[in-house]
Amino acid sequence: MALFGRRKGAVGHGSGAARRDEVLDDVDTVDADDDGETGPYDEADAPDDQFARLDLGSLRIPVPDGAQLQVEMDPAGPVRAVHILTQLGQLTLNGYAAPKSGGLWKEVCGELAEQLRADGATVRSVVGDWGQELSASLGEVQLRFIGVDGPRWMLRGVVAGPPQLADNSAMGLRELIRNTVVVRGGQPMPVRTPLQIDLPQAIVEHIAAAQQGEQQPGQPG
Repeated sequence: MALFGRRKGAVGHGSGAARRDEVLDDVDTVDADDDGETGPYDEADAPDDQFARLDLGSLRIPVPDGAQLQVEMDPAGPVRAVHILTQLGQLTLNGYAAPKSGGLWKEVCGELAEQLRADGATVRSVVGDWGQELSASLGEVQLRFIGVDGPRWMLRGVVAGPPQLADNSAMGLRELIRNTVVVRGGQPMPVRTPLQIDLPQAIVEHIAAAQQGEQQPGQPG
């Protein structure tokens, strides 16, 4: 199920089938839905295409038509994540500092599998467009985790949705990842440091107005 329009061809990072991490015995292979135009893109290789991307500082994400945004704030103040709510479920992308040698997703994938199992989820390993993906069932929610190693960054995506839409949700997440631009920056950062999310001014003002409204004293009944 396509969520986005077509784009011009460009060469990006993450193309080809990467070797998967052998952390799970139950492994499935899915047909790649890559049409030869691959991302995600490093800022240096950002394509000159027709996508209108939401600029979040470290990430430029093409938000699907009709989607809603939900901002998750850290108690300390910084933005923890921006969730994209679609008909296929909730999609979330986060970028992290990674070593030049790559391979961070391989480590994170194994840790995620252990954490999900500890939470009571049923976990399967799936070989997708960029190598290993994780598919997990937790209660009435189906999760799909996808990671891509880039130049000194790792992009991790997750979609949470109803089980009956699991295949389409995974396709939607892959398409979102494939068209995202990662802005790592040149500053040194410890490995696994989350890349900073900066909200557009219009969203900042909207959140401030909503918070101000919640702080207004209630009218007597």
